[in-house]
Amino acid sequence: MNRDQFTILALTAGWTLIVALLGAAVLWRFRRKSLRITIIVAGLVPMLGALAAVTQSVQAMFISAHDSLVVLWTLAFSGLLGLAMSVLLGHWISTGSRDVGRRLRHLGTSYEPVEGIANVPAELAAITDELEMTRQKLAASNERERALEASRRELVAFMSHDLRTPLAGLRAVSEGLEDGVIDDVPGALRQMRATVDRMTGLVDDLFELSRLSAAPPPRRRSAVSLRELAEDVVGESCEHARSEGVSLTVSTPPDDDRLAVHGDADELTRAVTNLVGNAIRHTERGGSVRVMVAREDDGRVRLAVTDGCGGIPDDDLDRVFDIGWRGDEQRTPADGLATSTSTSSGGGLGLAIARGVVESHDGRIAVTNIPGGCTFKIELPPVTTTA
Repeated sequence: MNRDQFTILALTAGWTLIVALLGAAVLWRFRRKSLRITIIVAGLVPMLGALAAVTQSVQAMFISAHDSLVVLWTLAFSGLLGLAMSVLLGHWISTGSRDVGRRLRHLGTSYEPVEGIANVPAELAAITDELEMTRQKLAASNERERALEASRRELVAFMSHDLRTPLAGLRAVSEGLEDGVIDDVPGALRQMRATVDRMTGLVDDLFELSRLSAAPPPRRRSAVSLRELAEDVVGESCEHARSEGVSLTVSTPPDDDRLAVHGDADELTRAVTNLVGNAIRHTERGGSVRVMVAREDDGRVRLAVTDGCGGIPDDDLDRVFDIGWRGDEQRTPADGLATSTSTSSGGGLGLAIARGVVESHDGRIAVTNIPGGCTFKIELPPVTTTA
């Protein structure tokens, strides 16, 4: 490298360093300003550095005025093009950033969709997509919370109604006994005992539902034969079905050891009992309730309870398992001290408890309408065996 080349290199490096330091100072000064200004400054600094270095190099090389002017005009137009590109890029990015900020502000106040800008950089587009997914999750969570709150209020109202009526009956009977106006004292005492049992059933249902909702530590679970469980529940419910004038039958594959599931026998028995009791109560006299256990093609064990209730309105199918929901138009028995064979019939909690038990066993529960009635289906994963 000769002396002239070294001189030109030194001048270029020096002016480039000076402009770079000035550009860094300007960037630091505007570090909290708009991103558009930062991008424009970042685009101008290299162009100004090149212009200063070329100007000094041209003077050092003693190039003619005409040639110097051509070089400077070329650099000027290149600088203008770079400045325009920097302004456009800054506008593009700052617009996308404002859109992200608008989405963030909207996310804290509303769950409605937000119209966004389509032409944004990929990084900002990824952020807006994540914000949209977050908005959808929050909207779904807010909807579930509102539905849960409405269900909770409905449950409180229903339980207050269901408890107030038998309490009023107990008060009337106790006052009658106290005043001596009731002749059949043993009958009145039996009636009071039956009412207390019914109220105890309501309280037990509330306790069971709260226990399932609290997600306690998993209990010890073992292999449970769903076939034997169904047969036991049907045997225990035969008297209830007979008193209601309903035929109750069970259908299970004979000697099928593949109908075992992994779970808690008491909880599963309660869930199936609730389904069977619900089917018996809503089947008209002379109708039939069928319980069937089978193994699906995917290996899951299915238990189905089919009744003759006449079907469930389509608008109510999604609410069947809600807490406190009940398909009866009249919630209260004819007399304040009427009892129910099933302890889960009083507060509309039986199906909600059944769903909680099934879901705690990693299973699924659903209801579908059939001609003349409906079918409740429980699907549970089978017991896995290892060689």
